[in-house]
Order: sequence, then C-alpha cells, then structure tokens
Amino acid sequence: MSDYDLYYWPVPFRGQFVRAVLAYAGKTWTEADADAIGELMSGAVSAMPVPFMGPPLLVDKAADFAIAEMPAIILYLGETLDLLPSTPALRATTIKTVADANDVIDELTIDGGKQMWTPARWAALVPRLNKWMSLWEETGHRHGLAADSGFVLGGAKPGIADVVTATLWTTMGDRFPTLAAMLDETAPMTAALSRRVSALPPLAKLATKAREDYDDAYCGGEIEASLRKVLGS
Repeated sequence: MSDYDLYYWPVPFRGQFVRAVLAYAGKTWTEADADAIGELMSGAVSAMPVPFMGPPLLVDKAADFAIAEMPAIILYLGETLDLLPSTPALRATTIKTVADANDVIDELTIDGGKQMWTPARWAALVPRLNKWMSLWEETGHRHGLAADSGFVLGGAKPGIADVVTATLWTTMGDRFPTLAAMLDETAPMTAALSRRVSALPPLAKLATKAREDYDDAYCGGEIEASLRKVLGS
C-alpha cells in the first residue's frame, strides 16, 4: 500500500515538485487519473478531502490528512518528514524558495493560460525570467553555493530548497533547451546545482519515469503550444 494519494494531471509542471519531494524522501504514492480529478473538482465541496479549486492535492493516508496548493503541500511534507532546516530563518527561506518556484511557473504560463504567448509578450518576460534566475544565484551565493559544490541554503546534504530548485530548472530546461541555456548563462551555479541534485538516484529515476509517462509534455494545453511556438521548440 502506498503512503500517499496524489491528485495531479498527467504532466510534470506543478505536480512534479510534490513527486520530487516524495521520491527524495523515499515515499510511495498512488496517482489518481484525470477522470477522478475532474470528478472530485466538480463535486460538492463538502465531499472533498480538503476544500480545493484544483490540483495538486495530496492525501497522507497514515495521518488521514489532505492538503492542497503546491507550497502548502511541500511545507507539510517538510514538517512531517523532517526535511526542513533547523533554524526559523532557513525554514522561512526554504518556503520562500518554494513560493518563488511557484511564481516562476505561473509567469511561464501567464497564470495558467489566461493569455497565449506571442513574440512581444515573450520578449517582455525575458528580463523578468533572467531576474528570477539571478535571485536563485544570489541566494545560493550568500549561503556558500559554488560552481561545483554546496547547496542553496548550505548544509551537509540537499534540502527541500535544493530539490525544488532542481525540479524547477531541470524539468523546464529539459523540455525547453533555450531556457536551459539562459540559466547556464545567467545563473551558472544554480544550473550546476540543479544538475547535481537531479542526478541523485531517486530524482533521476523520477525524471526517467516522467519522460516515459508524459514524453515531452510540460504544462499541457494551448499555453504549452504557444510557449513552444515562441521558443521554437
């Protein structure tokens, strides 16, 4: 029997952060299919495991507890699986990193596809995306990250901030080489960290499974199609 039930669409995108933390922690989970997610979302709020608008949603079977929204799920897993740093300052910075990652993918999809990408809209985003990358680089720099060693918030081993960082940039970069090249140029230490952490056996296995399950898909739908068009991929 699995440890968790995860409700998320059959693409990596926002749900991949939850999958990555679970995989890194050595936990097992069962994923609901799209029909089950749609049925749950369209049903009565009183019948939901937790009131929510959309996935990801995670059910901790042993605790009989459900939580939605990616940053809240990651915080819950960090607390319950003892994956958060020991000091309040580093814990807060970890959650900021998770929230920043959530913001980046929102910007990359224009808040879930409220508009489609055009060359002009993409050109306007590029400076912001470069700035986002530089935020990671400076955060790591302040905590001792180097080109070939160290982690986002220091420490002796990868933490949630590192798993989320690696998941954000490698999932994106693997599917959009233009963005991988941008990260290498703008934030080389972050790019190197992302590759190191993503090479850890549980995360490498997860990435392989994502390729098998979702092929080259990232966020899906018309917004992904428009993103691929402006990036030429």
